[in-house]
Amino acid sequence: MSCTKILRPAFDDWDRMTSDADPGPASGNGAVGASGPRPSLWLGLLGLSSAAAAAALLLTGIVALVLNGWAGAFSTAFGGLLVMVFFAISLLIGHFVGRSNPSGAIGLFVATYVVKVVGFAVVLFVLGEPAWLHERWFLIGAVVSVVCWQAAEIYGFSKARLQIYNDPESTPRTERGTTDV
Repeated sequence: MSCTKILRPAFDDWDRMTSDADPGPASGNGAVGASGPRPSLWLGLLGLSSAAAAAALLLTGIVALVLNGWAGAFSTAFGGLLVMVFFAISLLIGHFVGRSNPSGAIGLFVATYVVKVVGFAVVLFVLGEPAWLHERWFLIGAVVSVVCWQAAEIYGFSKARLQIYNDPESTPRTERGTTDV
């Protein structure tokens, strides 16, 4: 027996280009299907973030109701809903402006952020503090809403498939028929 047969006993007949593994379903024909553009990233984030913040506000409101009555529950809801409206405006701007002018949406985000901060401050100063408002639960509701909203947005963005490069419509062919890369 030769030395090469000892070192490579059964591998002489093995073809490295073939496999016995099942190839699985063809792309786009399985349960998952082909991926494509989402109808709206921003509206999906709005729904996900709103649901997360609302669920957390509901639980926080129940605790506030037990500990401080209806004033605590309403204060939690008021603080949380104020935050949710603040963030929802940005996502709606992203939905309506981002499709037609994605690069201009960033500038509009900054401008509306300033308008929202000033606008909400003016509204809160004009309305004043309602007699029923419990300051601690208002703050707790706002903080819980911010944390859950942001966590849901981060999760939503991490699952989004964003196209980074523009795919060419057609690839140029060279004289030999291959792409010129």
